Amino acid sequence: MKRFLPALMAFLLGGLLYGLCELLYRGRTHWTMLLAGGLCLLLLYFAGGMPLSLWQRCLLGMAVITAVEFLFGCVLNLALGLGIWDYSGRFGNLLGQICLRYSLYWLGLSLPASLLCGFLRRLFQE
Repeated sequence: MKRFLPALMAFLLGGLLYGLCELLYRGRTHWTMLLAGGLCLLLLYFAGGMPLSLWQRCLLGMAVITAVEFLFGCVLNLALGLGIWDYSGRFGNLLGQICLRYSLYWLGLSLPASLLCGFLRRLFQE
């Protein structure tokens, strides 16, 4: 149970913060983005045990968040037709689900996410 609690905290905080970022930026969100955000921070939390420099953690964070967004987009938008977002008009998009602009946003967001994961690790002394 002790190892489960920090992972649960990472998932819940990730979902809450991702949803909050969307609300502040777009004025709306979709409940599935809470799951995406939770998964992102959970993966970054687990990756925190890897011996990486801060800039490598940020690049990894960008890759993880972009990959999760692509996966969710392919399922929710392309397969299920929910139309939660569409980046097809943006430069450097892939199937309209991810684009270069937002990947760069995720790079910037990865710094506080990495610091939050470090805080959770210290809090639970893993």
